[in-house]
Amino acid sequence: MTYEQFSRYSFLLDRTAKKVKQYAQQKFKLNEFDITVDQWLVMKNLDENERLSQTELAHLVFKDQPTLTRIVDILCKKGYVDRIPHPQDRRSYRLLLTSSGKEKVGELKPQIAQIRQKAWENLTERDFEEFKRILNTIYGNLAE
Repeated sequence: MTYEQFSRYSFLLDRTAKKVKQYAQQKFKLNEFDITVDQWLVMKNLDENERLSQTELAHLVFKDQPTLTRIVDILCKKGYVDRIPHPQDRRSYRLLLTSSGKEKVGELKPQIAQIRQKAWENLTERDFEEFKRILNTIYGNLAE
């Protein structure tokens, strides 16, 4: 593959990822979800993995520590997330959804599923499988 081809494909990948996030964020605002896409990712991961450390959560949501700390601070203020002292390490905390946070996740899951499905309209199951294979290959190429 030439550099020009690689640049074009990389541009398409970046452009599409940004468009998907922008579309979702617009829908989050329009529907007054009271959270951002990044806050949703944190809450969804906490719902699926109880009592994660901030380091574990940062890895799951692909955020650096300072960014994740800001997101968690906001979610704590909203009453959706609690920090609990880590039992073995007094310098760190475990994160968990509050009952209000669990309720919010349950309320938003179906609406967010509809938002995400918009991106897959007009694609066949075969398209989806090929796309998934390609993305996993790219991810694997860059894994250390």
